[in-house]
Amino acid sequence: MSYIKSIATALPDYQVSQEEVLTILARARGAELSARLRQILGNSGIDRRYLAKPAEYYLQGRGWQERSAIYAQTGMALAKNASEKALAQASLKARDIDAIIFVSTTGTVTPSIPSALIKELGFRENVQTIPVFGYGCAGGLLGLRLANQLATQLATQLTVAANDGHNILMIALELCSLSYDYSQFDKKNMIATSLFADGCAAAIVSGKEDQGYSPIFRAFDQKTWPNSRDMMGWDIGETGFDLVLARDIPTFVSRDFAPFCDAFLEREGLSRKQMGEPACHPGGGRVVDALDDYFGDDVGNIDTTRNVLRHHGNMSSPTILFILKDLLAGNPTKPIVMTALGPGFTAAVGILDPERAMHG
Repeated sequence: MSYIKSIATALPDYQVSQEEVLTILARARGAELSARLRQILGNSGIDRRYLAKPAEYYLQGRGWQERSAIYAQTGMALAKNASEKALAQASLKARDIDAIIFVSTTGTVTPSIPSALIKELGFRENVQTIPVFGYGCAGGLLGLRLANQLATQLATQLTVAANDGHNILMIALELCSLSYDYSQFDKKNMIATSLFADGCAAAIVSGKEDQGYSPIFRAFDQKTWPNSRDMMGWDIGETGFDLVLARDIPTFVSRDFAPFCDAFLEREGLSRKQMGEPACHPGGGRVVDALDDYFGDDVGNIDTTRNVLRHHGNMSSPTILFILKDLLAGNPTKPIVMTALGPGFTAAVGILDPERAMHG
């Protein structure tokens, strides 16, 4: 298995508080929000978020062309920022990277953003670029799983010594705010507007021998439940993506995800009591509560997950990397279970051992 050399994050320039979001929603509707609706939207577990554009921008109509242009420009800047910081933290140059995985579900551009980064940052011309679309909120964790596979498997087209391992740059970028559609004021779209945010994270995953002690991946797993496609995803609307989001995801966590995660830990010879604080993609406030109930007193708390949600909102795929970065900064000593739920409906899980070394 491979290990994490660095994790870096990047945020857009504009910040909005949750109270400001509620005010904007009332202006967009042309009427005050009911007390009940304000309570529902206010119970997201979020205090503030970062957006690609000023809050006033989202009161205007916009089509696919304008959204795509913003995604390309802002997305490129965030991906470059996060990548530069991840390389510096890992003490690597761009030419040391063998493949770039780019995970995103809130926009797309061709040629891809990682292709554009080759010249911008000085990657080798034969670096592999692997854009991945459609993982949604599970994308950060599934991207790490793919990076682990590429870092440790022999790839004959890469000009490195056989079986020497590879350095992989994994970028997760989402501009969820570009999917906001103020032409629709149903409850689902208002909940999405009060929940989702923009952000980017980059991680360097390596299969090369480590001279120090770096967090190493132990295992990953994934499960997609049949007849569950309507729980989360996108429909293609006239002006952009229209969110598909079921209300009963917290119930799904306790009924379906919990036994899947328990079975995964058991296969790895672990129990919840042996784990440190987990890194969980938060979803929203009610999903975090369901995850907290599942882990319970066995792990103590999931405060890092709550804090990232509170200060950044649900950024979709990058969110778990923000959480993992903060957890690792605390020098944990116990294994970390990583969890995420995404379209499919899919659960992704993984285990990171913070004290194991590649040569130990």
